[in-house]
Amino acid sequence: MARERKFNTVELFNEAKQLLLHNGYDGFTFSHLADRMQVSRAALYKYYENKEELITDLMIYEMEEFLHELKEIEKLEGFEKQFDFLMDIIFKKTEIHHLIKAAVHVIARLDRSNTNKEKLEKLPLEMYTYLNSFILKGKEDGKLKSHIPDSLIIGFILQSVAIPNHFRIPHQEWLNSIKEIIRQGMFNNC
Repeated sequence: MARERKFNTVELFNEAKQLLLHNGYDGFTFSHLADRMQVSRAALYKYYENKEELITDLMIYEMEEFLHELKEIEKLEGFEKQFDFLMDIIFKKTEIHHLIKAAVHVIARLDRSNTNKEKLEKLPLEMYTYLNSFILKGKEDGKLKSHIPDSLIIGFILQSVAIPNHFRIPHQEWLNSIKEIIRQGMFNNC
């Protein structure tokens, strides 16, 4: 009998994330993941009973990593530097946007008593609360217009990552242009 290839949780999460991003929730199976990792399905079942359990742990891991990075913003002085840092993180972690969509499918299938379901529901709220305090600081410092609703500013910043780059403008140029539009708008001194 052939010896089973060993792997760790981080490797499992990385492969599962790539498969989930490529195939979506409905196309994600343990068979595909086992093939991708060159292990048996039985090896995966040693870690997880089903795909929902694996995907919830993956989502929690990814969101906690994002929050951990996001909290580094506090070490920077000045709203402008913090804004640049936030945009850089969002565009570095573009997959979080797609993974949150997949999480919606998983949450709907989980039992109410599942502790991962509770965590998955709380993490986006924690992220929103953290971003909201960033927006409030920007308003207090006079950097953001106070009459624009906080949720609209947060949504606009977070959704900027979903704008398709059809003409394949180089990443840094694309990101800098989005930052400029958010900071100053797109009209010339109107």
